[in-house]
Amino acid sequence: MTRTAVPLQSGRALTIVPLVVLAALCWAVVLWRMRGVDGGPGADPGTLGFFTGMWTVMMAAMMLPSVWPTVLVYRRLQAARRERGQHAVGLGPALLLVGYLAAWTVAGLVGFVILKAGRALDIDALSWHRGGPLVAGGVIVAAAVYQLTPLKAACLRQCRGPFSFLLEHWRPGPVGALRMGARHGLWCIGCCWALMAALFALGVMSIPWMAVIAVFIAAEKLLPWRRLATTLVTVALLALGLAVALVPEHVPGLMAPTTTMPEMTM
Repeated sequence: MTRTAVPLQSGRALTIVPLVVLAALCWAVVLWRMRGVDGGPGADPGTLGFFTGMWTVMMAAMMLPSVWPTVLVYRRLQAARRERGQHAVGLGPALLLVGYLAAWTVAGLVGFVILKAGRALDIDALSWHRGGPLVAGGVIVAAAVYQLTPLKAACLRQCRGPFSFLLEHWRPGPVGALRMGARHGLWCIGCCWALMAALFALGVMSIPWMAVIAVFIAAEKLLPWRRLATTLVTVALLALGLAVALVPEHVPGLMAPTTTMPEMTM
């Protein structure tokens, strides 16, 4: 039995089922709110308030199914503290997730600013009917290249090793749970930011592409064959990027931007 196997032997269902149910509810909210919204590349992300709320819900939908090992290990470490008579935070797992999603919300705001700034420039040469597919495809190819970097590998190891991560970064109390969640979110951003950049290139509000990127993330974090999963995602990104750049009309599910984001509130 490995060092990391012990905390993962019990309580899986009590951890995984609520996270999957919560993620499913978030997917339902996204489907409901995204009705009639342009999901194409470079589409208007809407107001800051609308985007922030939707992005947070999107991250919960996409990321919660793959973060369960960290939540499970945290619960088991808390249980061990209770058994030793030490203080354990009752809402610790929830606070851990709040910190994690807060980190991703900040990352989304960075993407929002970049997208809004690009749209404000209004460069005709980069419109979808001219150079837009080359730009979008280039972003996706760059995401494939990032998959092969040492930084990607280092961040992915942190995401796939929750026991070591929590032991190294353990902080007591509710604030500690928030901080650990945020720190884990930062490592996750380091691992997945290029995949999220690819999502922005494909259409940040596109439900089908959200699902594809979520599958890529889950495969890299959860499948036991780390190198195989990373290689398959890299090859898929490379092929997708080239297709978007060269033959965007033949990419299934790729929607050319046609409308603006309606003014909506959360």
